[in-house]
Amino acid sequence: QVQLEESGGGLVQAGGSLRLSCAVSGRTFSIYAMAWLRQVPGKEREFVAGIIWSRASTYYADSVKGRFTISRDDAKNTVYLQMNSLKPEDTAVYYCAVALRYSTYLSSPSTYDYWGQGTQVTVSS
Repeated sequence: QVQLEESGGGLVQAGGSLRLSCAVSGRTFSIYAMAWLRQVPGKEREFVAGIIWSRASTYYADSVKGRFTISRDDAKNTVYLQMNSLKPEDTAVYYCAVALRYSTYLSSPSTYDYWGQGTQVTVSS
């Protein structure tokens, strides 16, 4: 079992920044990848950014490249999503997620085995 606890969401003006945190506990030794995905009402959950745990390789959706950065702190078992130059279209509930098995489809929500409870990010124009 893996437990995820997210924090850091909130309300910010366009152009501002937020940092999301996801603290991981449990079977952390079995993690293959972690990611942040987001969802707005009426739409499918979409991939935002991911990190391969063993290599620290990172991957981003085109919509956030150059603005968002995913990183990890091994000592704290925490993954972060630094979000800069936020836009109103970034408004969503953000989820962190864990994949335990190797996959080449990191952008697919079905790749992930465990999910956090979600944190709301609202960007006002």
